Amino acid sequence: MRFIGNKEPFVNEIKDLLDKEGLLGKKRLTLFDAFCGTGAVSNSLKDSFDLVVNDMLNWCVVYTKGRITTSDCRFKKLGFDPFKFLNSSNQTKRGFFYKNYSPGGSKRMYFSPENAGRIDYFRDSIEKWKHDSLINDKEYSYLLASLIESISFISNTAGVYGAFLKHWDPRSKKPIIFQRVESKNSKHFNLRCYNDKIENIIDKIDCDVLYLDPPYTQNQYGTQYHLLETLVLDDNPSVSQITGSRLTTPMRSDWSKMYKAHILFDKVISKTTAKYIVFSYSADGFMSKSFIEASLKRYGKPETYKCRKISYNKYTNFKSRGKKDHFEYLFFIEKKNPTDIHYESPLNYIGSKAKILSEIQKYLPKNIDTFIDIFGGGFNVGINSNANHIIYNDINHFVKNLVESFRIHDTYQYLLYVKKIIKKYGLKVEDATSYLKARNQYNSLPFEKRDPRFLYAIILYGFNQQIRFNGNHDFNNPVGMRWFNDKVLEKKMSFSRAIKEKDVVFSSFEYTYFLDKIKGGSFVYMDPPYRLTNGSYNDGKRGFNGWGLVDEMNLFAFADSLNQKSMRFMISYIVEHNGKTNIEFKNWVRQNKYRLVNIDKINGNQRDEVLIMNYS
Repeated sequence: MRFIGNKEPFVNEIKDLLDKEGLLGKKRLTLFDAFCGTGAVSNSLKDSFDLVVNDMLNWCVVYTKGRITTSDCRFKKLGFDPFKFLNSSNQTKRGFFYKNYSPGGSKRMYFSPENAGRIDYFRDSIEKWKHDSLINDKEYSYLLASLIESISFISNTAGVYGAFLKHWDPRSKKPIIFQRVESKNSKHFNLRCYNDKIENIIDKIDCDVLYLDPPYTQNQYGTQYHLLETLVLDDNPSVSQITGSRLTTPMRSDWSKMYKAHILFDKVISKTTAKYIVFSYSADGFMSKSFIEASLKRYGKPETYKCRKISYNKYTNFKSRGKKDHFEYLFFIEKKNPTDIHYESPLNYIGSKAKILSEIQKYLPKNIDTFIDIFGGGFNVGINSNANHIIYNDINHFVKNLVESFRIHDTYQYLLYVKKIIKKYGLKVEDATSYLKARNQYNSLPFEKRDPRFLYAIILYGFNQQIRFNGNHDFNNPVGMRWFNDKVLEKKMSFSRAIKEKDVVFSSFEYTYFLDKIKGGSFVYMDPPYRLTNGSYNDGKRGFNGWGLVDEMNLFAFADSLNQKSMRFMISYIVEHNGKTNIEFKNWVRQNKYRLVNIDKINGNQRDEVLIMNYS
């Protein structure tokens, strides 16, 4: 049948990809077809995988199940061939379809009155056989799938059922023939079916391969195929006056909305238990190739990433002819182990530990009840902790409020707010005029009315997307060459989801505040300013305290106090920089016999960083 986004043309590409990745012909694996649609992919792979199929539309699940299980349908209890039986009869019924989707009972012209009456007769017969236990569940699905297939050949529509044609198409005048649904002529392995939104069940589906083919435009499948939903449910719903559509709200998908699709993609990829992910998506979709790639590489092993660009023919009319070619992307990746997945702060914070996070994690204790990120900054270390509870603290309340905003605000609404600010001030790359207009407006507001989301939008267009304030606590980073690109968007998505899922408490105190508050089972991570490499955010000239020898000595005393209380701690620091050596620091470590580990240099990180711990 004709279906928006039908994967029939791409099935061979998908099979070839799975074959080249060694997933065909191996021991039998389970494939989860999460947006099964008309079951093109599942039907083609039914003799290679155990299958789990899902779709939020009832008719899609029924249609797919019917295609897959044809070999099991013998109609032994029924005692006759239902196709020959129905086609040999001339009976009609003036049921729901006759009354609502034909001129027989309405002004709607989906079907001729004769065909609509026949559809009602077919549907009533199938339901009666099911009620009388003359057909089983698989046979029931097979017959309903066949009915869906049959009406597609005589419907007076342009291929979907969102509206009918105003004049009778020649094919709609042909008498309906009840014909078998198209299906691969082979047996199938195990099959499980779900009818839900994928985001609701993704973490409950045990599978080896996840195949995703979500909607990619604002077109709602529930609106376009409402009639098929009614056909399958057979529930005689109230319908709209014009199109005869049932209520489509329960069938609306957030995958057909800008940014919500991004949010859901991140959630699904992060939560799936699948080892392998295959993803189909149009180049015309909401999500860009670069966003998808960044997301897949966050959760998958980058060396396994594949992307095929497949051209396809798209329906064109006189308005769209001559426009750009159309492409479908086919992605593949093998997922990382959960412990290897890292989240990156959407803030380009000076001193960020994102590039050395893996090294830091090597030396973190295994069992932490409360992780205290006492100089939180961009929160790259704390967010990736496996602790039961996390305390984020930073004396810079602007930074603290920024990080906290990712947790307290709905991610979708946050992004709409940022886009509104970008549009309102016309923020562009290297556009100082628009940038200064927005920056000046932010700085003119009283502190209590400075929305961190407003600040974040400005930061995105500032120099290196850095955070810098003057002595009056006004944001004073100059305009830059960066913008709200796809990689930044991906960081924002994944970080926001992760921080919402963790138990995090935020504060903005001097670090010494916590000395009497730390309890057993806690772990203190310290990433203070580095005395040898003072940056603009802590040089004492920007409205916040600087970091000198006295501050360093106080930190030593704080760490010693923790040690005396048998509280575990780790300090990230620099001992040598630009030919200078921090003698006081080296002496302190040696005198207290703390453990010192040199961090291997990571590409892009020019500092010789060390870790100091009071545990082995």
